Amino acid sequence: MVETIPLSEFILIFGQLAVLVFVVCSMLSMGLTLTVPQILGPLKKIRLVVLALVANFILVPAVAIAIIFVFPLAGGLATGLLLVALSAGAPFLPKLAQVTRGDPAFSVGLMVLLMVVTIGYLPLVLPWLLTGAEISAWDIARSLIFLMLAPLVIGLLVRARYEEVAASVAPLMSQASNLALVVLIVAFFVGYIQDLLGVIGSTAILATIVFLIAAFAIGYLFGGTAGDMKRVMGLGTAQRNLGAAVAVAGFNFTDPDVLVMVLVVGLVGLVLLMAIGGELGRRAETTVKGAPEGKSEKKISFG
Repeated sequence: MVETIPLSEFILIFGQLAVLVFVVCSMLSMGLTLTVPQILGPLKKIRLVVLALVANFILVPAVAIAIIFVFPLAGGLATGLLLVALSAGAPFLPKLAQVTRGDPAFSVGLMVLLMVVTIGYLPLVLPWLLTGAEISAWDIARSLIFLMLAPLVIGLLVRARYEEVAASVAPLMSQASNLALVVLIVAFFVGYIQDLLGVIGSTAILATIVFLIAAFAIGYLFGGTAGDMKRVMGLGTAQRNLGAAVAVAGFNFTDPDVLVMVLVVGLVGLVLLMAIGGELGRRAETTVKGAPEGKSEKKISFG
């Protein structure tokens, strides 16, 4: 007799495969479209880099811990929020920077910096904060190294050595990543429908909104005096690394609430930050149009 598995379990397995494709292809796409000078150039602004690291890896996790104490979140939901707070460097940041008329070069450098630091930071800090949880730092690190760092490095190497190949393959990787993201959201939505419905109307949504607004405010305040930099820092701090969080949640935790909270923060964050970004972009455009010639916001060039 042929053994079968429940449909919901099959859908979740399909969703985990989509996680692999999403993370690996998005990292490959990024590496294939970037050069090392593009990444390192904006990072010469040492003060902003230090402030970005403090904001993303000290203050944002501190905000998440405070929210967990204030809002009555279930164990898995609290873990999911903490996981998101420790994961910085969203691949979506350059697109948000474009919407807000932020500095595009700085957004790319900041994104890669935060992503690489996350790969070393998350495996060390998460097990330390989750006292009593059976989770291995190496298991987390291995997930991030093989799913994120290795594809990024491979993409950069191919871009440096075979530019024409990189130019032709990068759009395919981007399309595969976008498709996989849709598949994993649908798969996990269907597989965890009861858990997601339980979140609606709970404190998890309110906690997510408070977390995102606080993270944006921290980044914006730490962004210096230039408007284009402040917008990038604000959005770069609030938009967390969904790929890293999903990879760790999907392959290192059995409690579905962990992944549910990661997806909730990701979806709410996408809607909220696109709205904030659009408003900031409109205001920036109005400022530029209304400024006297030569007095508009100064764009910083690298190279």
